[in-house]
Amino acid sequence: MHKVKIVLIGAGTWGEAHAEIYSSHHLSEFIAVCDVSEEKAKALAQKYNVRYFADYEKMLDDVECDAVAIVTPDFAHAKPIVAAAKRNKHILCEKPLATSYQDLNLILNVLKGKNIQLMVDFHNRWNPPICKIKDDIDAGKIGRIVSAYIRLNDIIYVPTEMLSWAEESSILWFLGSHSVDVLNWIIGAKVKRVYSVYYEGILKSKGMDVPDLYQTILEYSNGAVATMENSWILPNTNPYVNDYKLNITGERGMFNMDFSHNTLLERFLENESSHPDIICKPKIHGKPTGFAYESIRDFIERIYHKEKVRIPLEESIAVTKIIFAIMESAKKKMPVTVEL
Repeated sequence: MHKVKIVLIGAGTWGEAHAEIYSSHHLSEFIAVCDVSEEKAKALAQKYNVRYFADYEKMLDDVECDAVAIVTPDFAHAKPIVAAAKRNKHILCEKPLATSYQDLNLILNVLKGKNIQLMVDFHNRWNPPICKIKDDIDAGKIGRIVSAYIRLNDIIYVPTEMLSWAEESSILWFLGSHSVDVLNWIIGAKVKRVYSVYYEGILKSKGMDVPDLYQTILEYSNGAVATMENSWILPNTNPYVNDYKLNITGERGMFNMDFSHNTLLERFLENESSHPDIICKPKIHGKPTGFAYESIRDFIERIYHKEKVRIPLEESIAVTKIIFAIMESAKKKMPVTVEL
């Protein structure tokens, strides 16, 4: 089989990471890139000697490819997915699958009867400590899961400076989708009911009409109860962009993970201290190596070998529906049953 020919929609920071993988993987061929900013698309295309476009419909019509990578903002996934699916292309989409019922229905309708694969890039399923926890739980080492706690937060730099579109998303879509997917994958059951509250004011004081944080309880069909914390207002002095912690408690044991404040590597300079990233997306000898890249590589390899992608579409649909329920609960200030 020829290499998997891939085109990229979205030439931002994470789009550049995708481009680096597609151009270097021995089973893929990076063909073209598209971005609403023609300048960004052109710069990335020149770096990798590929074609560039400002219109993804034109790119998909003009370029022969096997798969499409969609690395657009959280709220801008549906239309590119529909365009790629109509042309029978495999799809790797950054999380979340959709941020509205209308977009979700558009995606589900276009996929009916299609013999293509769509994987949402929930890359924590390649995160080494989380994978170890999952393996041990599946092996029965801590018995039935009783409770879980996940904390995945960002410093305030993310919504105020890093993302130009934070107001059009939410911390629930940006990080909460990862949190829900991790909990669902580890607990291995369906969410029955959620209850959530939110706080707003800090970002509003900076002219951004978006909640600061959500605190959520999720009840699972197997009896497990999970608590989920997501915010993006931590001080910029936090030693890492993320604040990421996880606890899983079972009948016969427990796991604790502190991903962002471990002491595996601490760096102290004259004017700052930090915990450099050595697991998520570091480079070793110039090569992208962390788990956030491994999900992209895995997609390439599975499409090449004509295997099913590792994250079933229905599990990504469930994440979106659960977040819909969380947002409804926070708005109504009452528990909401999740319809999966």
